[in-house]
Amino acid sequence: MEADIIISVNDTVVMQNQTPILEDLNFKIRNGEFVYLIGKTGSGKSSLLRTLYADLEAGKGKIQVAGFQVDSPNQKDIPFLRRKLGIIFQDFELFTDRSVEQNLYFVMKATGWNDKTLMKNRIAEVLGNVGLDGIQKKMPHQLSGGEQQRVAIARALVNHPLIVLADEPTGNLDPTVADEILDLFIEINKTGTAVIMATHHHSFLRRFPSRVLYCDNGKIRDVQKDMVLRKFVNEN
Repeated sequence: MEADIIISVNDTVVMQNQTPILEDLNFKIRNGEFVYLIGKTGSGKSSLLRTLYADLEAGKGKIQVAGFQVDSPNQKDIPFLRRKLGIIFQDFELFTDRSVEQNLYFVMKATGWNDKTLMKNRIAEVLGNVGLDGIQKKMPHQLSGGEQQRVAIARALVNHPLIVLADEPTGNLDPTVADEILDLFIEINKTGTAVIMATHHHSFLRRFPSRVLYCDNGKIRDVQKDMVLRKFVNEN
């Protein structure tokens, strides 16, 4: 890949249950870009993200993510690929029977951390980065939905990812909290981390205009020019 291209998708088909969901995909994402992934429910947003982190196998085509060949990955490479990625889900996916600290420890141990002092310091750092200083011992049920999503974001940041893939990260949050989470992703992006956010909150595009990949009728429209973007937001 070119030096600043961190995702390259060429002539790709995204599959779900052996059925093509998105076809003839061709796009590149550069280091440090902020990209919205939008479309109706069932249009293929989640399937595309899952394909990018090698959870779904592409039907055909070539996909490179963070230097790894993802369309036909070596299974031994997948854990190393995912260390380059921060993956965030709509429903937080925290272990409800473990503290915040233990949730983050689990991911760190699974990705090769073993120095307890370094782990403790990194946990404090990423929690501070998402505005949650001092909550290490709290259980998920003691946190609001917005706080739980911030923990999930902190978990995604522990390995200094090149790319954050966020699948409807504000889907379960009220509008005010959703805006706060968007602001957090903007701050993450300002550090140089690329962000791809699947979202149905089209108001985000007004608050923070950026590139849009629009899943529609089995294809992806790449909306980049300001005039086209404004027209799209007004129509939707």
